[in-house]
Amino acid sequence: MLKDLFTKKKKYATIPSEQSKLDVPEGIMTKCPKCKKIMYTKELVKNLRVCMSCDHHYSMTAYERIESLLDEGTFKEFDRDMISVNPLGFPDYLDKLAKDREKTGLNEAVLTGEGELGGHPLVIAVMDSSFRMASMGSAVGEKIARAIEQAMEKKIPFIVFTASGGARMQEGILSLMQMAKISSVLKRFSEAGLLYISVMTHPTTGGVTASFASLGDFNFAEPGALIGFAGRRIIEQTIREDLPEDFQTAEFLLKHGQLDRVIHRLEMKETLNNILDIHEPGGKLEC
Repeated sequence: MLKDLFTKKKKYATIPSEQSKLDVPEGIMTKCPKCKKIMYTKELVKNLRVCMSCDHHYSMTAYERIESLLDEGTFKEFDRDMISVNPLGFPDYLDKLAKDREKTGLNEAVLTGEGELGGHPLVIAVMDSSFRMASMGSAVGEKIARAIEQAMEKKIPFIVFTASGGARMQEGILSLMQMAKISSVLKRFSEAGLLYISVMTHPTTGGVTASFASLGDFNFAEPGALIGFAGRRIIEQTIREDLPEDFQTAEFLLKHGQLDRVIHRLEMKETLNNILDIHEPGGKLEC
């Protein structure tokens, strides 16, 4: 009897030690920041990084975007070796750029090149927020301007996918001047009668929004994308008013006439293909 008192079963399960836990490969699962659903990362990637539960649009890398849109094997990159320098001698700037190159496989925050979408030749620029938050420095501006000039020379459409934190402060006025440079090239592109499509993704802010992102013949955006110039808090403090909950979202801008359409990522390729069909000589949209 006395022995039984000392051999009672434990009420609670023992927490296994760190050594006894099963090793789960890092990155195999992803938790949606919006609906909190946990899903296999492979399935998320297969669905173009759109949550299967709530349609939350994750950020895509520039290479993923190109792969999701262009016909296989048609993409040819422009200006791959163009990189930023440190004109203002900003501390640790070059080291940070080197780390981003290693992390992303990109030399700068934008990937430019030519390819085909549904058989239509075009020039494309895709900004990648994983590189310095896709801030616009001299190299970014130069690459985009050169891409537009290539499209103008070949007389083919130009499409840009923007995602940016704005001008790159480490390059000062040299960064800000890219807004005017790209806008002036787009003016000549427009005068040549060529098609320019801008697609704003999350987030597109600052000088990029205030210039070439908003100058398209068609201005589109992905669902839920943050699009604006100054930050919400700055605006509220300036005007001393509370802003609507959906302020600076793609849906808010569409409602107020600043966008032509908000396009779900899974419908993006088909929509762009239809627009390219229409703008070909004798083009016709199939209903």
